Amino acid sequence: MTTSKRLCTALFSLVFSTGALAASYQEVDVKDGGTVTGKVTFSGTDQPPRPYSVTKDNSVCGTGTREIDFIKVNDGGLSDVVVFLDRVNQGKAFPSKPAVVDQQECYFLPYLSVMHNRDTISSINKDTVLHNIHTYEQIQAGKKLAKKTVFNLSQPEPGTLTKKVVLKRGNAMKLECDAHDFMHAFVFVAKNPYYAVVNNDGSFTIDAVPPGKYKIKSWHGTLGEQSASIEVLPNGTANVSFDYK
Repeated sequence: MTTSKRLCTALFSLVFSTGALAASYQEVDVKDGGTVTGKVTFSGTDQPPRPYSVTKDNSVCGTGTREIDFIKVNDGGLSDVVVFLDRVNQGKAFPSKPAVVDQQECYFLPYLSVMHNRDTISSINKDTVLHNIHTYEQIQAGKKLAKKTVFNLSQPEPGTLTKKVVLKRGNAMKLECDAHDFMHAFVFVAKNPYYAVVNNDGSFTIDAVPPGKYKIKSWHGTLGEQSASIEVLPNGTANVSFDYK
């Protein structure tokens, strides 16, 4: 190998290893960590639940109309939201957290799950009918959410299918059943441990945050993402709010 080729190989290895390290999360002792608190609200016009006609597999799925409330509001507080710090490279422990989604009586349960990136999601068909779990990576594109298939699995009989999930661009997945258009759910895929699912009133708390400046985001499966900038001081509390319309 010539000197120039050796140099190119060495540079490539350095760039690759540096990129790999930058993409990984490191667990460290957090000293003088701070807290982020706030609330997610909805000030728009709260639309009624969307109706779907249940037209097949009625012995298992039921009959009539199924209503799905994609935007849940409680006294102005917005539910089914995850607030998270974006692009945090190190901090408190980030243990494994896989997701389990049941398909029972033609529902995805739970409606909102949280898992950690590079962990697994298990899809359990508890019904005696065919389900087809189709997962889409949600990618924020301006003010809209684009979606890209992550996996598409047919489950013709009761049983469990497990897949590893690696999201590179998006922060969550939408779950649909290609066999039943009235089955919907969402999975937030965390890339670091600094996230919180809001309470019923939209409030949240994120703790043990290393002091510093951060971009913080809120994610809602239907309404998309919002972002803000915050600074967390040693042993301090930063407050931030998000409002959807």
